[in-house]
Parts: sequence; structure tokens; C-alpha cells
Amino acid sequence: MRQKFIELGEGYTDLYELIELGSRMPERIQHALAFYSEKSGLSAASLALIMKPDIQNKFQPIYICREGIPNPHEKTNQRFAMFQSMVEKSGHSIIEYTVKPSSIFPETELYYSYLIGILRTHKKLAPLT
Repeated sequence: MRQKFIELGEGYTDLYELIELGSRMPERIQHALAFYSEKSGLSAASLALIMKPDIQNKFQPIYICREGIPNPHEKTNQRFAMFQSMVEKSGHSIIEYTVKPSSIFPETELYYSYLIGILRTHKKLAPLT
């Protein structure tokens, strides 16, 4: 099964699309995630939804808004609260990780490979088949 990050944007207005996806398909949400990192001296959060695989188990999307939301543990913000509300309504809770920022990776795909490795280590994603 192929697992891939689908970046919706950097979490400004794109977060509304992530919330809409989760609201319209709560039964497909497998995990809700918050990745915290330090970007340009500021603590930022990436919010993501791991969706259940398609019917044929060939593809599993991970929708993400990358590093555009202030860390809610340092500064409360409405965007994180909206995401958290959607996640709770779907019957899930947010799983939190502290990770390296994407800016230290020469390519975004390498950053996503790094995150997939973390998720597989913590058994949030199935191993490669």
C-alpha cells in the first residue's frame, strides 16, 4: 500500500480545507496529528489527518497543513481550536509529536519520508508491503 502526504498548504486558509475534509468524512479518519517544530526561531505546528486506506488497500492519504500554525502550547489560537473541535467530534484525539523542521531538509519529499518513518515507528502507519 502506498502512503503519501498531500500538502494542502501552510495552514493559513488551507486549514479550513483540512477541517472540511475531516468534517465531511469523519468515518475515514484513522488518526489526527500535530507535529511541533521550531521554524525561523518560532514554534510552529503542522496539523494532519491520516485517512483510512481506500477500499482496495492500495493508497492511504495523509493530508497536512505544514508549519503555518502557532504552537498552541505556547500561544492559544483559533485555528488550532477549530481543528481540535473537528477531531473531537469525529471521536478521535490529537496525537502530538515534536519533530525537526522541514527547512533543514533539502526537499519537502525528504521531510515527508522522515515523518513517515516516525509514524511507522510509532505504529500509526502500516509497514510497507
